Amino acid sequence: MKSMSILFTLVATIFCAASPAQTVRNVSPAPLTEKPIQDHPRPQPFSIDGTNSGRAEPVEFRTAEKMSAKDREVAANAESSIAERAKYSSLEFNQGSWSYEQVVCTALPEHVFLRFMRNNGTGDVSLFTASIPRGDEGRVRIIPIQLRGYSLFSPAPVNAITIAAFNHIRAEENPDHAPASSWLGTGLCYAALAGGNPQLPAVGQDAAHLEELSDDKGLLHAGTSGGAVISFDDVSKVSRPVQWTMTFDSKGRLLKASHTKAELFKANAVHPAAVDEAGKPVSANQAPLQTKAIPPAPSAVVLHPVPPPPAVQSHSPSMMR
Repeated sequence: MKSMSILFTLVATIFCAASPAQTVRNVSPAPLTEKPIQDHPRPQPFSIDGTNSGRAEPVEFRTAEKMSAKDREVAANAESSIAERAKYSSLEFNQGSWSYEQVVCTALPEHVFLRFMRNNGTGDVSLFTASIPRGDEGRVRIIPIQLRGYSLFSPAPVNAITIAAFNHIRAEENPDHAPASSWLGTGLCYAALAGGNPQLPAVGQDAAHLEELSDDKGLLHAGTSGGAVISFDDVSKVSRPVQWTMTFDSKGRLLKASHTKAELFKANAVHPAAVDEAGKPVSANQAPLQTKAIPPAPSAVVLHPVPPPPAVQSHSPSMMR
């Protein structure tokens, strides 16, 4: 035990003797490097910065005779595919006489759209839209609208089949490589493909010739999660205008669509009332006030213009007697 105590004392003495000889090093902390946090913008299905993003050319309906030669060729090459897919959709395409017109949609330029119709009289009208890609990408698609006056499944504007076909059509347009299309034009195209004849309210007309005005020509609501909602009023039917609303996700896929009665307000022309010199209102049948001449006061001096003197006649000396 004495040996262990002596050894422990010796080690402690050596350690204590060596401790003062050691130097204390001040280690400065490394400088902190700041990394800026990049703000990644949420993807938007439509451009809101472009000058034409909220402008749209109206959807045009052309008869077969007014179609361009190139578009007629595209339609002719797809005739067999249209007949096959229309038959698959139970549209009775092989019965009766069908006619078609072209739906010109500038927001989807890589497709030719045809609206087929068979009219057997009041209440017996069949409609469907055919989408034909101009290039090799894509396929012919059919959007059923009516069969003998009735919807096949549900009204085409809110039909899941219409929404799915529209999403495929937009995907075939290659929106990631092509410039962003007009959001308002895209909404008009959907309404036309679903069987409507969309017409926006007139803007800039004289209110005296316009009985009804729409609340808005078109609105784009950009969602915080990157989606968007398009809404506009369709006044093609004056007696029953409707408001279309379409909800898109951040990738530009249409999620749902609806159309409801549009809220319109009356616009009456206001004509300013006629007033007299005193500012009092004058009725339309009232004769204008006659201004009376006021004679001068007796003591007043009235100045009259002085007539010029008569002209002096010159006489020739030979004329004098």
